[in-house]
Amino acid sequence: MAQQITYDKAYDTVGREDFPAMLEVPRYGRRTDAFDGIISATHDHFWDPFDKSYIDFDQPFDMAKTPIMPLDTVVELKSAVADRLDEGQKIGLGNDVMHWSISNLLHGEQGALSLSASLCHILLDPGAQEYAANQAREEARHVAGFTRYIGRRWGAPLPVGKTIATVLTDLVTTEEVYKKIVGMQMLIEGIAMGSFATLNAKTNDPVLRRLVQLVMSDEAFHHRFGRIWASRTIRHLSEDEHRKVEDWAAQIFQTLLFNLINAEQKQVIYAKYGLDWQWVRDAMKEVFTDEDRRANLKEGTNIFRVLIKTLLHAGIITPRTAPLYGVWVDMKELEAEGDGIPGDIVAEEMMVTLREINAKRKRIVSKDVAAAG
Repeated sequence: MAQQITYDKAYDTVGREDFPAMLEVPRYGRRTDAFDGIISATHDHFWDPFDKSYIDFDQPFDMAKTPIMPLDTVVELKSAVADRLDEGQKIGLGNDVMHWSISNLLHGEQGALSLSASLCHILLDPGAQEYAANQAREEARHVAGFTRYIGRRWGAPLPVGKTIATVLTDLVTTEEVYKKIVGMQMLIEGIAMGSFATLNAKTNDPVLRRLVQLVMSDEAFHHRFGRIWASRTIRHLSEDEHRKVEDWAAQIFQTLLFNLINAEQKQVIYAKYGLDWQWVRDAMKEVFTDEDRRANLKEGTNIFRVLIKTLLHAGIITPRTAPLYGVWVDMKELEAEGDGIPGDIVAEEMMVTLREINAKRKRIVSKDVAAAG
């Protein structure tokens, strides 16, 4: 079994094959209350992707005439690629790029579902285990929601990109719990919140906007779980342990920054437009430089800005690795912003809406039960 970095008993674990440890009588009495607030709130932000009271996937959207995201957000169309396409093809390519992006959001949600389930097998604390089970349930509805959306717009998801597949597989299968929590609950969830905030702010598709608002109402709590771990763990780490966590997080950041989205991984969508992916890659390199990447990271919803901000406020980044991130963002500016992340406000607003819907559903169910009795 891997050596664990644990300073709070709420995160104590056993090997995933050691089920007998779950049956030890003293274990049932060791429940932490650290996650009770998150667990109880799950009733407030419940939603059902198969109930039109929450979201109607049947709303019409003309894919041939309207881009899901504004075309000026599509990197390919800022390059010489645009010169080879007519207006209809530009809309088509833009929507196909979104097909790839949302498919990978779906794969990310599946990764979060599988990781949460894996935590259920190893967390000894009943409160932490219940939280993980709750998150698995919520991630399952995200999988269902994105699957339905993709089904309505394109029919089926596209294959997972190589980079996200590798990262997700490592996080789900690792024996080291800190990697699961930092990697998924902080980094991947932080990136997801940035992505959802961008989609919410810019999409032309009201169904997609509603879907990401619903998902954000859950993800804000998942991200909070990671921050609780950081607040109870980071300050207790030895120098060697902190270096281990810090270096691993930096490695994941660099992997995602340079490889998460690239032409090679999206080549499946270019052939229908007669475009060679290597030519597309070179065309994009001409117009998207490191300076452009830095400019993009100034946007509050940029996924990599959110990632750096999460690590910084968790105390994972120290002066030793700060220069690595400082190449891309102003670290002092990030520190001054506080630890709130894009999407928090949207999540809070959606919580109000969900409380109203859920209260109405409860009244209807109560009347039906009374009538049946």
